[in-house]
Amino acid sequence: MIDWQDLHYFSVLARTGSLSAAARELGVDHATVGRRVASLEQSLSLRLVDRLPRRSPLTPEGVAIAGLAVEMVAVTHAIERRARGLAASSTSLVRISAPPAVAARLIAPHVVEFHRAHPGITLAVSGASQNAALDRSEADLAIRMSRPSEKELLIRRIGAMHFGLYATREQAALPPASLAFIAYDAALDHLAQQVWLRSILAGRPIIFQASDLFGQQEAARAGLGAAAMPCFMGDNDPILVKLPVEKLPPVRDVWLAAYPDVGRSPDVRTVMTFLAQIIGRECPLRD
Repeated sequence: MIDWQDLHYFSVLARTGSLSAAARELGVDHATVGRRVASLEQSLSLRLVDRLPRRSPLTPEGVAIAGLAVEMVAVTHAIERRARGLAASSTSLVRISAPPAVAARLIAPHVVEFHRAHPGITLAVSGASQNAALDRSEADLAIRMSRPSEKELLIRRIGAMHFGLYATREQAALPPASLAFIAYDAALDHLAQQVWLRSILAGRPIIFQASDLFGQQEAARAGLGAAAMPCFMGDNDPILVKLPVEKLPPVRDVWLAAYPDVGRSPDVRTVMTFLAQIIGRECPLRD
């Protein structure tokens, strides 16, 4: 008999490509991953992995087994999602993945009103820049800044995030040619708001880069320069003012996604309605 845990560890190794990467994802040490894979190889009487110093490429036999393992993992996650959708409990946990600014500034301030209305539902909100893998049950619901591409998902457009250019009043009083800018680091140059910001520089410098909006906001509040940020952050900051711009800033749609099996749960539907309402108020949909 094949030990399912051995197969699970192997499937993660096959996807990540190295013992250390698989160990980080699984929350164990790399030796444990190695033992599990070796146990599977012994059960199957096959060598599945070539053990090299910094990576663990699959053998041809390993590639074949990994393809079948992926299907088994998908079925396992489907069973878990169906179980969560069918489970009836007086207290339930609904896990939400959202961009950090959305999680901290749009969802968290309204959790108290949700709890008062629905004390039997506990919200677990994860602010993450990377999209949660709903197919691997990393979250029940996901808020995303681009339309989800997975065909199986239930998706709903729940808001439109407007952006603006913000700085302190002292910075705003400077001649436009003297203005300096705060931006994302180069790894996020593809974001619509970053593309827009670079298009209005007109030779003026970016003097500070941060990988998240909170760092950019704090630098702008300190008087370092101007930053592009969502209007729900900039408009509600008493230290910052919106600067006039000739080129209109971007507007990004906000999407809510879940798998149908999870979305059948009454508690999950309640949370989906809550998210659509609070985000729709701060980020109203465009016509």
